[in-house]
Amino acid sequence: MTDTATTSADPIVVTAIFHPAEGARDAVLAALEPAIAAVHQEPGCLLYAIHDAPDGTIVMIEKWESVALLDAHGTSPAVAALNVALKGLVAAPTDVTRLVPLPMGEESKGAL
Repeated sequence: MTDTATTSADPIVVTAIFHPAEGARDAVLAALEPAIAAVHQEPGCLLYAIHDAPDGTIVMIEKWESVALLDAHGTSPAVAALNVALKGLVAAPTDVTRLVPLPMGEESKGAL
């Protein structure tokens, strides 16, 4: 078995799950739109893609070149503006999970 720990220089995948308040889904999406455009321009952003989930949450799947660049994203103006824009629109805090890849199978299909 190999060590699954990631180093600060390894790519890192993140999920961020947004919980829109009742009736606020469209407003949450409107708040996310400018943030997505800004984040796509941040150093190290390889993927920042939004998805609808069957339970009504909105799921962001992210991939960053490194932990250091992800950490910088967390303190970026885009994230700060998004946090302000989401006030009163979400029913619960955003669930953010950092994932360590476990590549298997074909290289092009076995990891994000």
